[in-house]
Amino acid sequence: MPNKPDTANTAKARGIYLLPNLLTTAGLFSGFFAIVASMNNMFESAAVAVFIAMVFDGLDGRVARMTNTESAFGAEYDSMADIVSFGMAPALVMYNWALSDLGKLGWLAAFIFVAGGALRLARFNTNLGTADKRYFQGLAIPSAAAIVSGLVWVGSKYEIDPTSINYLAAFITIAAGLLMVSNFRYHSFKDVDWRGRVSFIAILAIVLAFVVVATEPSLVLFSIFMLYAISGPITTFRTVKNIKLEHVVGDTDDCNAEPSVKPAQQAQSNEVELDSAKSEQVKGDK
Repeated sequence: MPNKPDTANTAKARGIYLLPNLLTTAGLFSGFFAIVASMNNMFESAAVAVFIAMVFDGLDGRVARMTNTESAFGAEYDSMADIVSFGMAPALVMYNWALSDLGKLGWLAAFIFVAGGALRLARFNTNLGTADKRYFQGLAIPSAAAIVSGLVWVGSKYEIDPTSINYLAAFITIAAGLLMVSNFRYHSFKDVDWRGRVSFIAILAIVLAFVVVATEPSLVLFSIFMLYAISGPITTFRTVKNIKLEHVVGDTDDCNAEPSVKPAQQAQSNEVELDSAKSEQVKGDK
């Protein structure tokens, strides 16, 4: 007599997990709100909405791993939401704020950013499990979105005339888009032991960091992400002995080679990679 199908397991397999996908939806809503707000000349609110989307994007994957609710659906949904919140939204916010007066150059700069973000996400999703977990290959799309939206936030906060810096805005938008598809190495901070014990000085430094950000959030956050964007080329030139074109752009085995590290650092990295390999195959940082 054939076994009857387990209806409970079938229903569970067909369903989706609520909490992580709810957070992803919140991030998607924030990105959509940023687009609508920029169309209504609410540029400061639009820029802040992109940063709020970054918060939700950082939470959904971690909540999924903590609650053991990772799924292939969640990973795909997250990538679709990211291209809206961190690709389309920052590009259109910047275009409506400063690039529209540049004509063809303006919308081409915005498109370069969107295309770079889409290519960045596609490359990340296909390189899961093979790339060096200590580094991102190219600037992560949330960081690029923070740079573009941060410039709009600073300009709106300090009432800077966008027509006076529209060419600078176009340059930063194009540069952020190109950095996403570059081979520059960016620290992922995945080798940091977030569950380990730290000294009291470290906690005090974190508190002071929050205080500094709270004083002028637009300027401080924009400066932090700009420095992070610059750190990629610096890290690459410091860790790679013989710089070639493939280390800057392209897709070869040389650009994926790990930089030289000490044996103790390599052992620590291998341990971190083993712990995160399973979850990274389902969902990871972009």
